[in-house]
Amino acid sequence: MSRQVFLYDQPDRFVAGTVGLPGRRTFFLQASAGSRVTSVALEKTQVAALAERMDELLDEVVRRSGGSAAVPAVAPAEITDTAPLDTPVEEEFRVGTMALAWDGEEQRMIVEAQALVELDAESDEDLAEAEERLLQDEENGPPMLRVRLTGAQARAFAKRALDVVNAGRPPCPLCSLPLDPEGHVCPRQNGYRRGA
Repeated sequence: MSRQVFLYDQPDRFVAGTVGLPGRRTFFLQASAGSRVTSVALEKTQVAALAERMDELLDEVVRRSGGSAAVPAVAPAEITDTAPLDTPVEEEFRVGTMALAWDGEEQRMIVEAQALVELDAESDEDLAEAEERLLQDEENGPPMLRVRLTGAQARAFAKRALDVVNAGRPPCPLCSLPLDPEGHVCPRQNGYRRGA
């Protein structure tokens, strides 16, 4: 079976969003163009890392170009997207590996999210070799979401993604762990339950 690639070249929309209540949220990347929508699930830490690395890469592009690259310093207000995910949210796959690149010729950010794959290996060397073969297999590799964004779209995605990550449960003022609505067992309170 050939590899399934969900390709969006400058999509109408590319956002990070969640389904569920804080503390029990499922995170998604969602790309859409016209009536076509692709949603892939991932971890909160992956969303945060993607947004942070995207901002860092865009800053580096601006620095290296001496400010001549078509990349805004901050997310443009006119393309800010605060709408919820398009429904129904149907997970195509769970993300395992992500990659970012800047296409200097086309002035586009390339985001790739590849499906999580379990590999059997007897040693770390075998595992590394199997991972490399899998990444290089364009024909039979795992499903992948590939999105090409303008600099402005990439800045807007990164800002929203960080906002989504930070919109979860408030931190405990003593230990900084997330507070559930019913409170939590705070290590700074010697295990006593701390209310929200």
